[in-house]
Amino acid sequence: MLENEISGNIIGAAIEVHRILGPGLLESVYEEALYHELHFRGIKFVRQQSTPIYYEGIKLGTKFRLDLLVEDKVIVELKAKEVLATIDKPQLLTYLRLCEKHLGLIINFHVELLRDGIYRVVNKLRE
Repeated sequence: MLENEISGNIIGAAIEVHRILGPGLLESVYEEALYHELHFRGIKFVRQQSTPIYYEGIKLGTKFRLDLLVEDKVIVELKAKEVLATIDKPQLLTYLRLCEKHLGLIINFHVELLRDGIYRVVNKLRE
């Protein structure tokens, strides 16, 4: 499955979660509900993936965590806040580069219509 197809499946699952729960809850609630929805749909994912950081070929002792890695191709960062911080999109691009992935999604559940809270971030995506 290609990244764009995977992202469509993720967005469909997120829309269902948002339709049922609505806006205004904590990020952790949406995170858990989305995990269940992806599982129900048979979509493979890893949650809270701990990822090493390399600097000039040296593995650093510090790691970072991905909210969600779907089908080992798409990184998803979940949010539940009124306004995204200016660093949110560049941060996801950094994650994509460090993990050598090509597509990421930021899904902010704190919106009236979920389509207004979905952002694609691309790192050399092949079509």
